[in-house]
Amino acid sequence: MTAGRGTPVEGARVVVTGANRGIGLAFVQEALAQGATTVHAGVRDPDDVTPELAATGATVIRLEVTDPRDVAAAAETCADTTILVNNAGLFTGNRLVLADDPEAARREMEVNYFAPLHLTRAFAPVLAANGGGSIVNVLSVAAIAPTAFMGGYSPAKVAALYLGGIARAELEPLAITVTSLIVGSVDTRMAAHVQGRKEDPRDIAVAGLRAMSRGEWVCDTDPMAVDARARLARDPIRYERGLGKLLHATELRTKG
Repeated sequence: MTAGRGTPVEGARVVVTGANRGIGLAFVQEALAQGATTVHAGVRDPDDVTPELAATGATVIRLEVTDPRDVAAAAETCADTTILVNNAGLFTGNRLVLADDPEAARREMEVNYFAPLHLTRAFAPVLAANGGGSIVNVLSVAAIAPTAFMGGYSPAKVAALYLGGIARAELEPLAITVTSLIVGSVDTRMAAHVQGRKEDPRDIAVAGLRAMSRGEWVCDTDPMAVDARARLARDPIRYERGLGKLLHATELRTKG
């Protein structure tokens, strides 16, 4: 998709949210492998760091993304940042209207939309002061079509997709690019209930950093994301109906 100037990973100073495991951990590992000077790994509890994250040598910081104090402190502590990866996410497994927990959608919106918004606001001046940089928002195929079996998660991710587009326009004069990643099924805790093919988180990080460095606006990071967009383009009603049927499925399975 449309691209401009991005930020090279080599020599970059990176902040990754939700870095303890899964895609966040993969971004930490891959940024360091590609020559990032510094990687700040944001976690909710620095006293509960996974061995995998500890082994990377990244600088661990307390960053509960829904806590304004943590966000402000991170922007102050990580004042050399040139790349921000908004990865932290929440999927509660609740329905949206017929919800067992009516507050679940609000929590999903707080983590998946408002947190990236607040982090973007906090770090935009930091990136600008460092001569510009890039923001990467880790999203989902649930952002490109109403995904009934993902309750409040799907609306929150589509809000984050629009956030990326609006932030991109606002921040372009500051030499800051924004890349939104459309991600399919990945081998993480969030997708533990899904059967079938799941992508390696490291592959998502590779694709995401490549897209960011090219300045791409939106990137479909894996075959499932590419296939979902193609099927949506061919027949949007049929695609959405298929997603709706999965709401009542006893087992979720990806193609593989």
